[in-house]
Amino acid sequence: MDNRQAIGSWLSGPRAAMEEAGVDLGYRGEQLGLPEHGPGSVARPGRRLGALAVDWGLCLLIAYGLITQGYDSVTGNWALLLLFLMSALTVGTVGFTPGKRLFGLRVVALETGRVNPLRAALRSVLLCLAVPALVWDRDGRGLHDRLARTVQVRI
Repeated sequence: MDNRQAIGSWLSGPRAAMEEAGVDLGYRGEQLGLPEHGPGSVARPGRRLGALAVDWGLCLLIAYGLITQGYDSVTGNWALLLLFLMSALTVGTVGFTPGKRLFGLRVVALETGRVNPLRAALRSVLLCLAVPALVWDRDGRGLHDRLARTVQVRI
């Protein structure tokens, strides 16, 4: 390995460095028994972030227009509470939020395929804390999904 590779290796991340070293990590979701591509495969980060942005925007719009009658210091807090309620209720009943549906995603439980309301509430609390959602495993699942034993898949 020359110096350019050593210096620039941090740009591609640890997964690429491990694959260059000869470690076979497989594809995202292989350990979970999910297909590599198409419906049922693990959702990519871009789609998940886009869905979260749509959900957050919707909650912020509701808080701005219906609760605080304008933007002030508590609008964000109300939006976070609405995000928690919307996520817990919709994921616990139909398996997706409006943003997830728009981006073609669904949350499923690993064992049963259907997320029960208690699991959805746990996942939503951890999602609102933000830090667990920013820590991902090699399958691309956030810590909030790992603790709730769920995964976001493509529809």
